[in-house]
Amino acid sequence: MTIPIQPLQKAMVCGGMVLTGLCMIPPVQAGGFDVPDQDAFAVGRGMAFVATADNPSAIYFNPAGITQLTGNNLRMGIYAVDLEVNFKSPTGGSFDNQNTLHAIPEFYYTYTLDSLPLSFGLGVYTPFGLSQKWPQETGFRTVSTEGTLNYYTANPVVALKLAPNLSIGAGLTANYACLDLQQGVVWPLQPNDQFRFRGDGWAAGYNLGVLWKPIEKVSLGATFRSATTFNLHGQTEVYNTLPYGPYPAFQQRVDASAEDNLPLKVISGISYRPTPKWNIEFNADFTDWRSQDHLTIQQTGPGAQPITVPLQWESSWYYEFGATRYLSKSWLVSAGYIFNENSVPDSHYSPLVTDSDRHFFSLGVGYRGKRFDVDLAYQFGYAPTRTVTGSASSIPGGQTANGQYSFMSNALALSVGMHF
Repeated sequence: MTIPIQPLQKAMVCGGMVLTGLCMIPPVQAGGFDVPDQDAFAVGRGMAFVATADNPSAIYFNPAGITQLTGNNLRMGIYAVDLEVNFKSPTGGSFDNQNTLHAIPEFYYTYTLDSLPLSFGLGVYTPFGLSQKWPQETGFRTVSTEGTLNYYTANPVVALKLAPNLSIGAGLTANYACLDLQQGVVWPLQPNDQFRFRGDGWAAGYNLGVLWKPIEKVSLGATFRSATTFNLHGQTEVYNTLPYGPYPAFQQRVDASAEDNLPLKVISGISYRPTPKWNIEFNADFTDWRSQDHLTIQQTGPGAQPITVPLQWESSWYYEFGATRYLSKSWLVSAGYIFNENSVPDSHYSPLVTDSDRHFFSLGVGYRGKRFDVDLAYQFGYAPTRTVTGSASSIPGGQTANGQYSFMSNALALSVGMHF
């Protein structure tokens, strides 16, 4: 196949060779990686925890829950996951993503006053993130090749016990994000060229929670996490290290910024405890991915133009079921199931997100000591093969993300707590 000349001809600008036409090739946005797996006990219960919220990770799940704790409580953990994504192209090629292993840490601390019905907490965690990297020969390299989102949140909270069976909580979030997007410029295979945007920035947000126990055996919980808007400052870069025909090798960097809106989240749940030895819970978790309507990268410099990337994501739900059996005063076992709806339409499908309807199954075991707690959970996830058709091309007549995508994940979560 012949590398198309048309985009290169439009790109040449006198006085510095600003490659405007190539910079107009839009990257695929990678900011939609949700990471709700914030605690090993919650993971073992299929994340059905908002109406239980009885350890320091309640700072994330439902800040009202920290009023159930006494004194000082420290909890740290890690969620380690292997994400296996396979792509089968319409021409028959099969490719696997190359960034499969990820480790996400979390830290929570709470303190409850003895003299007042007030509790305070601080959480540091990663609510969004992860990454994808694809080989150059997939057939969609001008759509995307690699994307990484690093996202970190510091979340101080305060909770008030209004009555023995009713608590409320609220907190502020300071959020840092670093976004790195890469893709090819020409096709079918030219690994010596690349378009890249990298930027970082800060955003503020807040979270709210309520926990109510209307009767002895039933607990109701709800939490709200605000949307966050980042103004990411960085650079775009486009280059080709080998000349083609009459066109020389080139490289261009310009300052750039992008506004990225990460979604609000609302979770509600009901916990039923028929006996002190059982806790059965169902949660409905709504994420408003409609905030991912588009991404616009503003560039500076001679001849630079803004890049607008249509996304048109759709809001989606997690449905979470979990149960815990308390074997004694010290030991417990849990099991859970999650169904996660797809959010990304075929028309703007991203190989960096590889979204689809997904199923997650989990098992957990825990120990509750006088001074220390330990929880360990295993989680397995899979998605039926998704066939993408009609996806948009980054260049008229160019490559698309059409093909078949399959997903499987294996994860281990470990959390350790201390009371003092």
